[in-house]
Amino acid sequence: MPVSLFWCCLLFASFYCRMAFLWIASLVLCSLWGARGQTERCSGYEAINVLKADSYLIADLVLIGNCSSHSSDIENLRLLVEYQTDSRLHVLITDVDSQVFQIQEHVLPRPRSENASSSSSGLQFSFTQSPFTFSVTRASTGETLFDTADTPLIFETQYIRLRTRLPSNPNIYGLGEHSDDFRLPTWNYTRTLWNTESPMIPNGLNLYGSHPVYFDHRGESGTHGVFLRSSNGMDVKLGTSDQGQQFLEYNVIGGVFDFYFLAGPTPRDVSKQYAEVVGLPSFVPYWVLGFHQCKYGYESVDEVRQVVDTYAAAGIPLETMWGDIDYMSDHQDFTTDGSRYPLEKVRQLVQSLHDDGQHYVQILDPGIHRAGGYPTYTRGAEQNVFLKAADGSFYRGFQWPGEVVWPDWLHPNTQEWWTDEIRRFYDPNSGVNVDGLWVDMNEASNMCESTSCFASTSARTWVANKGIAVRKRYGDPVPFLGVPERDLFNPLYRIQNRWGDISSKTLWTNITNADGTHQYDTHNFYGTMMAGATRNALLSRNSTVRPFVLTRSTFAGVGRVAAHWFGDNASRWDHYRTTIRQMLSFTALHAVPFVGSDVCGFNENATEKMCARWALLGAFQPFYRNHADITANRQEFYLWPLVTQAAKKAIDTRYKLLDYMYTSLWKASADGTPNASPLWFFYPSDGNTFGIQNQWMLGDALLVSPVVDDDSQSVSFYLPDDIWYDFWTFEQKAGGGQTHRLDGVQWDEIPVHIRGGTILAMRTESANTTAQLREKNFRIIVAPGKDGTAKGELYLDDGASLDVGGNKSEIGFVWDGQSFAANGTFGFETDVKVERVVVLGGEGGEVVTHEGPWGLGGGFGFHL
Repeated sequence: MPVSLFWCCLLFASFYCRMAFLWIASLVLCSLWGARGQTERCSGYEAINVLKADSYLIADLVLIGNCSSHSSDIENLRLLVEYQTDSRLHVLITDVDSQVFQIQEHVLPRPRSENASSSSSGLQFSFTQSPFTFSVTRASTGETLFDTADTPLIFETQYIRLRTRLPSNPNIYGLGEHSDDFRLPTWNYTRTLWNTESPMIPNGLNLYGSHPVYFDHRGESGTHGVFLRSSNGMDVKLGTSDQGQQFLEYNVIGGVFDFYFLAGPTPRDVSKQYAEVVGLPSFVPYWVLGFHQCKYGYESVDEVRQVVDTYAAAGIPLETMWGDIDYMSDHQDFTTDGSRYPLEKVRQLVQSLHDDGQHYVQILDPGIHRAGGYPTYTRGAEQNVFLKAADGSFYRGFQWPGEVVWPDWLHPNTQEWWTDEIRRFYDPNSGVNVDGLWVDMNEASNMCESTSCFASTSARTWVANKGIAVRKRYGDPVPFLGVPERDLFNPLYRIQNRWGDISSKTLWTNITNADGTHQYDTHNFYGTMMAGATRNALLSRNSTVRPFVLTRSTFAGVGRVAAHWFGDNASRWDHYRTTIRQMLSFTALHAVPFVGSDVCGFNENATEKMCARWALLGAFQPFYRNHADITANRQEFYLWPLVTQAAKKAIDTRYKLLDYMYTSLWKASADGTPNASPLWFFYPSDGNTFGIQNQWMLGDALLVSPVVDDDSQSVSFYLPDDIWYDFWTFEQKAGGGQTHRLDGVQWDEIPVHIRGGTILAMRTESANTTAQLREKNFRIIVAPGKDGTAKGELYLDDGASLDVGGNKSEIGFVWDGQSFAANGTFGFETDVKVERVVVLGGEGGEVVTHEGPWGLGGGFGFHL
């Protein structure tokens, strides 16, 4: 113990000697003070044995002096730098012995390196040898994008730290999942990444997902991204040093520094480059863009049937009905309640939905009821697929059914077991013929707060074991399992987890997975692995159609396997506003295009005016579902006159735009282009757009600017210096780079503008279901830009097939000011036609309509 720490503890302990609990607190305070002091004295590493080639650099890093600020130093490290593509630089700092945990390749596959040349790369890596620091610069300008020169590298068994300089007043975005400002605060701000149950989506705390990527937008000089490929718990701090230097600092409780630097230089470039790293999003089926209804608390299948019928009677199109845990027997997966939801009546409900062109989705939780006579548990136990405590017994906790065990998604038998359970229960001929699945509580959420929940040998073992890392249970040792002899319950560096200890309200972090890794290291991707296993099971059930999986818990790359909703929000105006910035984080920054909130709020009671506004807002977001808690009042759209009116208009408009939205989702799956973006993605030099978080671009053409103030009928919105057209009236408006105010916005109205220079394809009319909608013809809206030209695109396929092959059309529209042309590939056979082309912005604001029809089996056009 350092001398300063000794006197600190002696002073505090003597002062509080009569108060035991404060005396203990003083020891903790002193320990943290001492750790901080030790951190400040860390000297870092020296780079030796440097080997440099055209496309890579490797070196050994050797500890200069003892640090051990929060755990034991790892003395010998290895540096690998790869110029993987002209726009992507990989920097990996790991231990020489390959003991430190790294994310398994099959969990998050690494991007393939193209072995680019350092001379052609848009990014350049440089370093100092002693102490080792490094920087990344933009090759075209020499601007420094990442620079660790101010603080030495710390690399310990349970704490790694790296700090980079930021420019003054930086524009930093990302590091989800959170409910904070879209542009992150940069003074004394901490983003904690540790997936957790998080009702009411509080500001400033960790939520359901972890996405350790940020975008740094620097206006005219460009945008770059930094992704840390790490699943370990971390605090990412943004602040200002004592010297006035702004910084971003990683404080991670394990793992390695595995960075991917993305050059951009445009914001959309960074989005696409990040999607290449974590995997392109999967393409959703057409039907999921319809309107969805759910509530936790539908008492019976008859009540669900009544909801469906009432939507129909109200004239509000309903595409999909969802089943929350109400349908289950004793809240057990793969069961139905025999009296309230008898299987045969559920089957009849689903069949009637399908007969009417509608769909049905059910929920699954990861906690499997530990109960005799429950076949799902019995079969899982026989295959040994559940997580185990230190004594080898199944780890036990608490979820909705009561005492539960959890699947070990890293066990070689788990996928087969999970697939079998899904195929049994959701057999189209004898079970519930669902169209998609919804996985919840998969952070994983554990309602058992302590070992006192269940008196068992297993529980006593958890305490006795004190969370010390043990070795692999199966087979021979392999690399990257995690350093042994770590305290997996209480690391000295405490991330700012919402619930305190990292094991609180989740799986105990000393639990060993089947491959020998620990929940301490793998916790953050538990839910994503469940989502992936569910997708695989649905593919096994039907290998020809696109599966649909919705997940609450997420990690980097989750877009490859699932959609996401933002969890248990509340029926509050601030949560109505929050959904906008949450959507933008996932669609634009995290490569998860199909997202949305519980429309009108999940917790608490919705009000008529707020729900009307939310019905409109939700219609212009990718996933559109009304969902409420069992403790909340009913909030179906047909319950209030204002909401009914707003919902009818919202869904009518959404459905007319559905192919436009579908096309943007196809682009996201094809190359990572965001389907919804902040304004600065399109106007990166306009500083007025950098902090806007209540407007968004939907696709390339539409700017959505909802009323956001409580119970208001006025809205102020920003229009960049461009040509804009009112979506509803086609009136041309010069943005002028100014804020505009609109009063008297009715409860069924939402301001939307078409960006000049774009073309969008819309159905001529709406329909009750997406199946009916696909039979409607198109009209094409041409919105010329400042130069009088415009362009757009339309993607068509059957809306369902996993592999459409050549059965698709990729149509490009071009307007050159005098003529219109539609060209591309036309492999999708359809009788649907383009009825008319409407050209906006004519002389004196004239709108000119050119009547068709034109078929979509080949190119067409006309000249003025």
